[in-house]
Amino acid sequence: MHISEFDYYLPEELIAQEPLPDRDQSRLLVLHRDSGQLEHRHFADILTYLREGDVLVSNNTRVIPARLFGRKEATGALIEVFLLRQLEQKKWEVLVRPGKRVKPGTRIIFGAGELVGVPIETTASGGRIMEFQFEGIFQEILSCLGQVPLPPYIKKQLVDPERYQTVYAKEPGSAAAPTAGLHFTPALIDAVRAKGVEWVELLLHVGLGTFRPVKEEDILQHKMHAEYFEITEPAAEKINRALAEKRRVIAVGTTSTRALESAFAAGKVQAGNGWTDIYIYPGYQFKVISGLITNFHLPKSTLIMLVSALAGREKIMQAYNEAVRERYRFFSFGDAMLIL
Repeated sequence: MHISEFDYYLPEELIAQEPLPDRDQSRLLVLHRDSGQLEHRHFADILTYLREGDVLVSNNTRVIPARLFGRKEATGALIEVFLLRQLEQKKWEVLVRPGKRVKPGTRIIFGAGELVGVPIETTASGGRIMEFQFEGIFQEILSCLGQVPLPPYIKKQLVDPERYQTVYAKEPGSAAAPTAGLHFTPALIDAVRAKGVEWVELLLHVGLGTFRPVKEEDILQHKMHAEYFEITEPAAEKINRALAEKRRVIAVGTTSTRALESAFAAGKVQAGNGWTDIYIYPGYQFKVISGLITNFHLPKSTLIMLVSALAGREKIMQAYNEAVRERYRFFSFGDAMLIL
């Protein structure tokens, strides 16, 4: 498959620059996989499409203040460090800018010296493995020195950083938000449960690799970055019971989808934790999910390939073209799709 098959025209003004005042009032494009029928609704209308016995699986990761600004100890030059994923207690994979100025062994001072970073090796993708030196609790230091990162296509300053978190975010560790979940409010989650739908949470810490455009012309040559995930025993039991009883498992977002499909082995979802670099593109046979709540994804990204694997590339492209015609809002703070 050629990368051009996953491209589409998107006017820049349709890239949402800020969230709507009310999370659940974003628009919802409903795509029925069998017929290709499209319906235009609002996100709160999702209750219409859910039924008793369904299981909604969400990702309770929390975005960390992953963007740090420091200075080289030797020269005072300004250096930006972006935390991608934690490897050990004090070691992270990071992006560094400007990278050419940061050689292994360079000491980078953050704040008044509460945090020091030393790159110890360069990764194959051009990032760094950085070892941090500090006293106290890293997350507390990070909350003081770091900034919650927004995707580069969002140019407007976010007034309330909590709007780039889901209302159920719990476990810090993501470099980006699982944005399909941004549309849920506590009241809507309560209404979902009241309808007899099970709300199940898992964890996948989102890395930037998921969102990067694929540069290879042959999509099979693309390599995914690994992301950490956890599924508890109670969560796995609820999902497996639904699968056994032929009830629908609907993922809230592509990150939940990737965790579920990665954990499926020996006929069921396995509880536990690990790293996944699963790459889902057309031809993939889904083992767990039968529906998906998702936002609109970047052209040529692995995420548009994932939704194309679920609904069919032609139907997805028709849906995206319809969304452009109808002036839907795109990407992280944009509108949503429900694929059933």
